[in-house]
Amino acid sequence: MDELTVEVTPDGGTRNGVRVAFDRVSTSEPAGPPPAARRFVFLFDEALRFRPEAFPTCDRATVEERGVAACPPDSVIGGGTGHLHPDDAQDPEATTVDVYVLNARHDNGLRGALVAIPEIGSLLELTWEPVTRAYRERGYRWALDEILPPSDTPPEERLGTVRFEIDFGATRQVRGRAVSFAETTGRAGGHPAAALRFGQWAEFVTGQIGLTETLARLRPRS
Repeated sequence: MDELTVEVTPDGGTRNGVRVAFDRVSTSEPAGPPPAARRFVFLFDEALRFRPEAFPTCDRATVEERGVAACPPDSVIGGGTGHLHPDDAQDPEATTVDVYVLNARHDNGLRGALVAIPEIGSLLELTWEPVTRAYRERGYRWALDEILPPSDTPPEERLGTVRFEIDFGATRQVRGRAVSFAETTGRAGGHPAAALRFGQWAEFVTGQIGLTETLARLRPRS
């Protein structure tokens, strides 16, 4: 069972720039480590747009060979924290792992992101995709589709997280002007204070499939 909350905050760089933070909490019955995911899809409200073309990219080979620190600084477009179940952590007292989100253009030419979790040796590929009609009708426009690569580890031994926090959003200077990775665009008939819709579709190694959705309002600029 998953619960999802999302926060949308100004990124401090441009008037319409935002940072979108997903916070997913998973529980399992009977109590214990939740099942690992086979695939995640992050769904974003139609009032948001993204500008991956305005940010440098980092490739999988660089991360695998030299680590996240070797990527261009402006290629980091988000981050977060993964929370492991104590039974899965190497040290039961240290159950959190750092998450890095990197702007990427994959070998197939598609734009997307890499999600790196160095402490558990995880490097995931995501692609930006327009949503299908069914999701457009629910108020979404873009999806960030994450497919976890197959591994030799049996499904029941793969690591899941009891909580996964990840955000998308960054700013950089281009020829003296600030550029935001994520922006609000408004929409026909909309209102700046209207709630935005977000979702996370997931397929787990157990075969379970689910869509968790939530609404969030843009926090005012301080």
